[in-house]
Amino acid sequence: MPEITLTAEIGRPLGSRAARRLRAEGKIPGVVYGHGTEPVPVAVVGRELRVALSGEAGTNALLQLDTGDGTYLTLARELQRHPVRGTLTHVDFLIVRRDEIISADVPVNLVGEAIEVHHGDGLVDQQLFTLTVRAMPSDIPTAIEVDISALTIGGVIRVADLALPAGAETDLDGDVPVVTGVPPRVQATGAEGEAGTAEGEAPSGGAGPAGAAPAAGG
Repeated sequence: MPEITLTAEIGRPLGSRAARRLRAEGKIPGVVYGHGTEPVPVAVVGRELRVALSGEAGTNALLQLDTGDGTYLTLARELQRHPVRGTLTHVDFLIVRRDEIISADVPVNLVGEAIEVHHGDGLVDQQLFTLTVRAMPSDIPTAIEVDISALTIGGVIRVADLALPAGAETDLDGDVPVVTGVPPRVQATGAEGEAGTAEGEAPSGGAGPAGAAPAAGG
């Protein structure tokens, strides 16, 4: 996985007011931490960070933070966003090493067409959308592709059936379903519905309750 270099300013002022000023300047406040390093407050250019995290690797992109005095190899974690606008307001950068195994959530993408399921009026039900994998930083896949071409109605593709790339593994139980072929829903036809209604209706204009005596005359 390629590394993306970002310029990071260290020694930024702390506090909510200072953070608002940084955002007004187009910068995102953050903190670098991990591997026994004291947390280091930083600020990065918001546009550059958004571009870095919108690539194929998403939030699993390896970010090389250049502070001028040194560099940190990191992953963006704990992204905080504005509750209304959805813009990034703060980000934690986790320090990683190229020779260590780390965990990352990787998207699960379906490829191919489940012809038998669709021709049988069934549905493809994806139940797992991300998979936590463990790998070296450079071996983290951008996505896990699942071929559903052979999926049938009632069929299941499980975690154990996934083809993980070399160097990647998962601790998730192999029996966990990833995608299933769901049979079509059974719907009552119009004739059956009408018959059911007719059976449940009382005859119109009929007598009162059974066994009721006629009203006495006079």
